[in-house]
Amino acid sequence: MTSERVRVRRSPERGHYARSDIHEVLDAAIVAHVAFIEAGRPYCMPFLHVRVGETLYIHGSTGSRALRILQDGAPACVTITMVDGLVLARSVFEHSANYRSAVLLGRFTPVPAEECDAALKAFTNRLVPGRWAEVRRPSPKELAATSLLALTIDEASVKVRTGPPSDGDSSDATDDVWAGVLPMTTRLEPPEPAPELRHDLPLPQSVRHLYAAANNDDHRGGR
Repeated sequence: MTSERVRVRRSPERGHYARSDIHEVLDAAIVAHVAFIEAGRPYCMPFLHVRVGETLYIHGSTGSRALRILQDGAPACVTITMVDGLVLARSVFEHSANYRSAVLLGRFTPVPAEECDAALKAFTNRLVPGRWAEVRRPSPKELAATSLLALTIDEASVKVRTGPPSDGDSSDATDDVWAGVLPMTTRLEPPEPAPELRHDLPLPQSVRHLYAAANNDDHRGGR
């Protein structure tokens, strides 16, 4: 999994290469940015993603130019960043952020047709656990219009910054300027029903459980 291409060089003590560390960041985030080259020009596109074991999945329309390029084997770089706090120091130079960031390198491959149903189920339940059992399954026409790609998690690393400002042992520490961390979290707001929804229809169990968990847990970055 570790290679020179993904080894953290700047502040190497913040680099992590264990599978559990990489999985933690992938599972905490909802959006992954996928970069690739087309005709000598760089592009970077956001995708919803899900991790199943040692495989990362993305999906979209079969009409997507990005997915067509990726499914043909173009080298890809996947990045995911969770911002956990703003780090305010006594000097401009030492201001920073607490974060968890993952980088994956590799090539995507199309998901075989017989595995698409399971991959879409994983996508659906990743966003809202239990939602797959509450809604209609994809039709053959919808499946035909959907492109699912998989990337084996082989070459990957994570970089993490935590803690207070790093100027606590410098001459700036004696300045009468407030310094510290402003923690950041992602939270769910109250559900907003679709305008055509029947007014007496209750929230499904999956949504109630997710909303309750998100508002009762002390979590970072949507975890």
